[in-house]
Amino acid sequence: MKSKILSLVFFCFVAAGFAQNVTVQGTVNEGTDMPLPGVSILIKGTSTGTATDFDGNFVLEDVPISSVLVFSYVGFQDYEVVIENDAPLTITLQEDAEALDEVVLIGYGTQAKKEITGAVSVVGSETIEKLNPVRVEQALQGQVSGVSITAQSGSPGSASNIRIRGVTTNGNNNPLILVDGNVIEDLSVINPNDIESMNVLKDATAGIYGVRAANGVILITTKSGAKSSPLRFELDTYAGVQETSRKIPVLNATEYGVIVNEAFAAGGSTPPFLDFTELGEGTDWQDEIFQTAPIANVNFAVNKGWEDSKLSVGTSYLTQDGIVGGSDANFSRFTGRVNYNLDFFKNFKLNTSWIYTNTNRKNLLENTLGSVLFNALNMAPNLPVYDENGDYTLAEGLGNEVINPQAQIDNTHNKTYVDKISGAIGLNYSFLEHFSAESRFQFNYSEVSGKVFSPEVYYGSGKVFNVTRNLVNEYHNIYRDYTWDTFLTYKNSWAESHNLTALLGMSVRQESGKLSGLTGYDIPDNDPANASIENASDVEDNYRNGGDTFDTRLLSYFTRAQYDYKGKYLVSVVLRRDASTRFGPENRVGYFPSISTGWVVSDESFMENTSWMNFLKLRVSYGIVGNDRIPDYGYVSLLNGEGTYVLNDELIFGKAEGALANPEIRWEKQKTFDIGVDFKFLDNKFDVTMDYFNKRTDDLLLVPQVSGMLGASAPGSRPPIVNAGSVENKGFEFAITYSDDVSDDFRWNISYNVTYLQNNVLSVAEENGFVTGGSFGVGQDPPARMEVGQPIGYFYGLKTDGLFQNQAEVDAHADQANAAPGDLRYVDQLTVDTNDDGIPDAADGVINEDDRVYIGDPIAPWTMGLNLGLNYRNWDFGAYFFASLGNEIVRNYERNQPLTNRSSYFLNRWTGEGSTDSFPRVTTGANSNGLFSDFYVEDGSYLRIQNIQLGYTFNSDEWKNVDRFRIYASVNNAYTFTKYTGYDPAASTGEPIGGGIDQGFYPIPRVYMLGLNLKF
Repeated sequence: MKSKILSLVFFCFVAAGFAQNVTVQGTVNEGTDMPLPGVSILIKGTSTGTATDFDGNFVLEDVPISSVLVFSYVGFQDYEVVIENDAPLTITLQEDAEALDEVVLIGYGTQAKKEITGAVSVVGSETIEKLNPVRVEQALQGQVSGVSITAQSGSPGSASNIRIRGVTTNGNNNPLILVDGNVIEDLSVINPNDIESMNVLKDATAGIYGVRAANGVILITTKSGAKSSPLRFELDTYAGVQETSRKIPVLNATEYGVIVNEAFAAGGSTPPFLDFTELGEGTDWQDEIFQTAPIANVNFAVNKGWEDSKLSVGTSYLTQDGIVGGSDANFSRFTGRVNYNLDFFKNFKLNTSWIYTNTNRKNLLENTLGSVLFNALNMAPNLPVYDENGDYTLAEGLGNEVINPQAQIDNTHNKTYVDKISGAIGLNYSFLEHFSAESRFQFNYSEVSGKVFSPEVYYGSGKVFNVTRNLVNEYHNIYRDYTWDTFLTYKNSWAESHNLTALLGMSVRQESGKLSGLTGYDIPDNDPANASIENASDVEDNYRNGGDTFDTRLLSYFTRAQYDYKGKYLVSVVLRRDASTRFGPENRVGYFPSISTGWVVSDESFMENTSWMNFLKLRVSYGIVGNDRIPDYGYVSLLNGEGTYVLNDELIFGKAEGALANPEIRWEKQKTFDIGVDFKFLDNKFDVTMDYFNKRTDDLLLVPQVSGMLGASAPGSRPPIVNAGSVENKGFEFAITYSDDVSDDFRWNISYNVTYLQNNVLSVAEENGFVTGGSFGVGQDPPARMEVGQPIGYFYGLKTDGLFQNQAEVDAHADQANAAPGDLRYVDQLTVDTNDDGIPDAADGVINEDDRVYIGDPIAPWTMGLNLGLNYRNWDFGAYFFASLGNEIVRNYERNQPLTNRSSYFLNRWTGEGSTDSFPRVTTGANSNGLFSDFYVEDGSYLRIQNIQLGYTFNSDEWKNVDRFRIYASVNNAYTFTKYTGYDPAASTGEPIGGGIDQGFYPIPRVYMLGLNLKF
């Protein structure tokens, strides 16, 4: 028996010796066939394994047949394969969208997305790559709920207005923007291709940034490469053409002649055109100034990673001509970027980033009375561009502001140059197991210089743009700021249930600069080539009264504690103390607390059997953040105004008091409440986020109307800044994403977000109860107001009730100056209190300024975005949509003069009783049709196809040493569906009061592009 047992044992050992253990080798790559270095490979159930090298290759010896290899890599789904023989393996790992979203930048640190208790949204580099925006902020429109982007203009290099959850103040509503932790005010200096991700903090959790966070925070992270990765190159480039997305229909010369003759006859004057049939089509001035313009961009990046460091270097160049002015309105941008991270030791790390930007921009006058587009719309079509002598035609008889727009372009010489360098360097040291200390120094230094040459020019009799003595203005401004942040972080877990992260830090910031400028006259030969201060006969200092320097400082202390129990019950508490030199000693310091909580319901035991719900989290936050975005030293009187004195019969220029001081100004405070829910269901295919928010801004910082006796209208002076109002923004956000891999060849995703916003002014501490702004026509009162019970910046004017059809209607109506059949009929509002109860209950029978009421809101209550992506084999398709619904916009690009041109809807004018009840008669006689009323207020709602893109990615094995080769075609701003009759319903100056008034907005161009993405 004993020998049989020994024989069996011997047989087992021999069998084991002959078992097939093999050497497994192969390559691991990602979905684009790019090799993945550092992938962990383990024999399942053991600690035996290896990792891929720089080229994604691996070799693992002595692997038992039938064992399972597990491939793991951060940001990718684990992959398992059963080993059946020693055949080489090619493993493709798929991105794990949930894992990629796990870590989110939240300010002075990161946090797992599951554990975030605030309203945070993320836009990744893939979205930015597909949109190909010229400016960074264009990539946010339609991508993030609660964020509204409106273009100030479609001209090259123009900025956009970013509003996070509404207009919260009468002053600066721009959010705080940080690029790799560095404050950046002008996003034109950032190359969108350099961005890895953008995180938007929308609620009180942004309070970690204190006084600068009242309007929300956008955290931008630039690309930094990966450790232990081979040398890789990336080339992204595109080129295309731009065209205007719209032209406003105007009268041709014959139609113009008919209307003008009719207007003169109605006004009792002799019609100017004896035979208007000879006028023909005439000049289409919009065709003359609009043109097809090129745009091109090239971006090149190099990435390399070592075991303890990583380097990313990028450079790009963009050039864009204007659809108005062509090369005379060019914008060009060169950027260079370096990101380098080094681990000196396992617990001691260095992080650096540097960005250099050079921009050049040529500017034309736009979005104002007398701009190029304003003139193109109002210039008479019977006039040619050039007269019979080859000189520019003079715009005689068309009003003082209307001139030949082509002559205006050719006589505009306005150039701006910006050189900017931004840098950040940080050190992080981990010690005593649970502690880490970090110190960051960030700075911006920029030089902004420019030259404006106004040649001697004559546009016609009485024109405000005539220049009788040429001049050149040269300026050179230096802006610099630095921020030094130092903070200590404690992170610990105990009892396998409790997790705590505590932060304590300080921040110092200084903004300073020097402004300089000179104006010179009498440039030789009236030649732009001679335009310089050195060639001028007389030179004046633009800052002879001072005001050429500024220096603002901010000292802050902050702390944050984040606690969770088993990852289910979450709480975060923040307190920040800011001290700003923009306020006096008594009001300099502000304290800004916030708290946010979360409950991961899906981790509860009662949810274990709810298989369709993959994730469910509830969030609540409340906090106070501040705002100090006002001019410096408003609490003291400065001698930076203009003082002109007569001494010995000679004018002497001296100094006088500048802006009126208010030593009592204090922080603007915003109280923010948010309640939200995040959930995923049906195998994570659906991802939904919903939020309700309420933001109340108190102690609003604004400039009031004051009596002229105080001297606020003197040169160099202005009214004081006061705390005088409250504004509330409340609403809800909803975002849903669906993604599905239908098969190995086909996958698709769709996302939709919608935001409802209600803006309301709660108080205005003004003597008359309101603040005005904006302009309409010539010589009329400001058309926009901030007033209790209304949205900020609402339109205030006369309400119309059709047209007078006959004299009997005129006689029966309230007294309306110069009214006649065919004129607008204004509503006589209830303005008389007959019962002495404080409520007007009767009209006074006279149409005057007391009859003005609410006639429109420039703030859209509804905004939404829809994004679609399809991938079939090597093809990819994307489409992006954005809609803004419910706001109004004022049409103010028409100059009401007898001989100016008119829009084509004048063809539908009133010509007799019953002909129409919507568009008034034409006449040169006196009437009140030009008063600001709802006749000039239009629906500004629109739906825009922002981008359509089709791409094809070649198989990498067809191209030696190429990891990715993709070509694509796209159309930006493809089409806009709107009832608005102006150029672009999406354009806005961004002013809180008066921002929705269109004086000839430069339309956002439609862009056709071809491009390629190459990685090798």
